[in-house]
Amino acid sequence: MAGEVIVDALPYIDHGYDDVGVRESALAMVEEECRRYRPTKNYLDHLPLPASSPFETPLMVNEFERIQNRLPMETLSMKRYELPPPPSGKLSEVSAWQEAIENSMAQLEHQWVRSLNLDLMLDYGTEAWKSYLEVFTAMQAKAQLQLQQLKKDIQDVNWQRKQAQTQAGERLRSLEAHWVLLVSKNYEIETESAELEKLVHAARQRLESLAPPATANDTAPTPEHTNGFGQDVQDESSGSSSSVSNSNDANEGETADQGEEDKDEASTAAQDESSDGSST
Repeated sequence: MAGEVIVDALPYIDHGYDDVGVRESALAMVEEECRRYRPTKNYLDHLPLPASSPFETPLMVNEFERIQNRLPMETLSMKRYELPPPPSGKLSEVSAWQEAIENSMAQLEHQWVRSLNLDLMLDYGTEAWKSYLEVFTAMQAKAQLQLQQLKKDIQDVNWQRKQAQTQAGERLRSLEAHWVLLVSKNYEIETESAELEKLVHAARQRLESLAPPATANDTAPTPEHTNGFGQDVQDESSGSSSSVSNSNDANEGETADQGEEDKDEASTAAQDESSDGSST
């Protein structure tokens, strides 16, 4: 995915954050990213506006319009708490005096309600306050339980993260040690191979220095030119010649044995003839 950031830090096992130059390197990376970032006037332009109209009351709509039009807010009207007499031009009008009387009656009713609320507060205020405190205490206890559960969840997440990073660190250290061992073995093998190549090269040079010089009649290809096939042909030819020589030796042995047998028969015949002559 384009723009995806892969987090490969393991803070529980990584070290060296306090080394010299680490902080400066991190700050340099932050500055470089800030130079590449192009801030806009409103970074939420690509998001749609929230639908707040279902939650707006007529009073809120009027207030938003006033703020949008930059009009001053209306001051609190204290007219209902005043007892003004009729205007000087309406002192002789009964309706004006009737309005003044109704206003005074409303003020008296308001004061009576206030005194009634004070009496009720004196009678039931303490119990109402205690009930409120009980509800508030229960809400506080519930909030404390939620806070403790949240802290426990955070601690569990941190413990799981630490355990996972510790296991990953052990695995990484094991793999790193195995990698170092393999690299060391490869280096040793390369060193031994280089030494063997030097020995082989020195042996070849020695053989070349000890070998007799080649003559014009030597047309047999060398093992280097025959790619290893010449030696097999020579072995086969030597094997065939040895078999021929063995067959010749066997024939010569049979001929010698036949001659010895002929000599024995001749000597036997001579002895028989001599014995016959003496008897006659």
